[in-house]
Amino acid sequence: MNNFHVIGILGGGQLAQMLALDGFPLGFRFVFFDPTADACAGLVGDLMVADYDDEGALEKFAKQCDFVTYDFENVPVKAAEFVAQNTSIFPHPNVLEIAQDRLKEKVLFREQLNLPVGDFYSVDSYSELVFAVKSCDNDGFLKTRRMGYDGKGQHRITNETDLKKLWEEIDGGSFILEQAVHFNREVSVILARNASGDILCYELCENKHKQGMLTTTLVPATPSKHSDTAFDYAKKIANELSYVGVLAVEMFETNDGLFINEMAPRVHNSGHWSIEGAVTSQFENHLRAGMGLPLGSTEMSKGYSAMINWIGEIPSVSLTSKEKDVYWHIYGKQNRKGRKVGHSTVVADNAQELHTKVVKLAKLLGA
Repeated sequence: MNNFHVIGILGGGQLAQMLALDGFPLGFRFVFFDPTADACAGLVGDLMVADYDDEGALEKFAKQCDFVTYDFENVPVKAAEFVAQNTSIFPHPNVLEIAQDRLKEKVLFREQLNLPVGDFYSVDSYSELVFAVKSCDNDGFLKTRRMGYDGKGQHRITNETDLKKLWEEIDGGSFILEQAVHFNREVSVILARNASGDILCYELCENKHKQGMLTTTLVPATPSKHSDTAFDYAKKIANELSYVGVLAVEMFETNDGLFINEMAPRVHNSGHWSIEGAVTSQFENHLRAGMGLPLGSTEMSKGYSAMINWIGEIPSVSLTSKEKDVYWHIYGKQNRKGRKVGHSTVVADNAQELHTKVVKLAKLLGA
């Protein structure tokens, strides 16, 4: 392996940090581009601080790099396209354009790929909001088309919602109203695909959310009659996009089947368990896929795994307690309400052992 490969990452958050940590053993060096001087990825590599519209800085950044990828899907598409003129980038900026716009994403799923999604309506005016709410029987979620994540930019719509007041509060803009899908559980598929079309999938993840933010992932998800279909849907999306890298596809599972919720064109929070829980982590496989290297095994290192997010602040016991097969990841971010500042992973040989370890961890934390 040549040791001159430099990987650039647009965005300097914890995903960039974990990509670097898993890329170092392969002999790669990392450069991060972020508008924020205290971006936590700067703890593990060179950090260029500049705005995404600074083409001079972007060109300097790109020319250092053999390959470039993303820390998050809201990197401005124009910045990604500019970088692509100067070096190799994955996944393609066209994928970012779709993933950044909830309406375009839903159109891809339903109209191009004929995949099941909940009913949705474009909302650009108050009259369109009233029509959409009536069409979904006052049961849905009004979401910004762009820049929403972890529950941000979302408003629950019920019979009790004062639509006039809501529209005045959000002060207009481009939105999508999604019919509520009443599901039994939320699952995600994490896959890696290279430019040759080879795909490897990790075990199906079962995810727990609170106020729109992921709190816990359990792997493998309890099998159901819909489990195989989840992988088929995710592969269909990846192939349609000629995707390169790790892709996450989140879905709702109901009694009648699966409904696609959204995709993330990057390594994903629900795949963090793979650092200790899989033979090859999602982070290493993202790099392997993008650089044309053989994909690593996605088999689990033990039979079961779990991931627990630390939101707002790191528990005080994180460095004073060391339980077997329990791992702590602290990102180096300032504590802030609603912010992901770290996570723990747990691995176990069987479901009962995993349950016991997770309960013990929860008790340790006073949860």
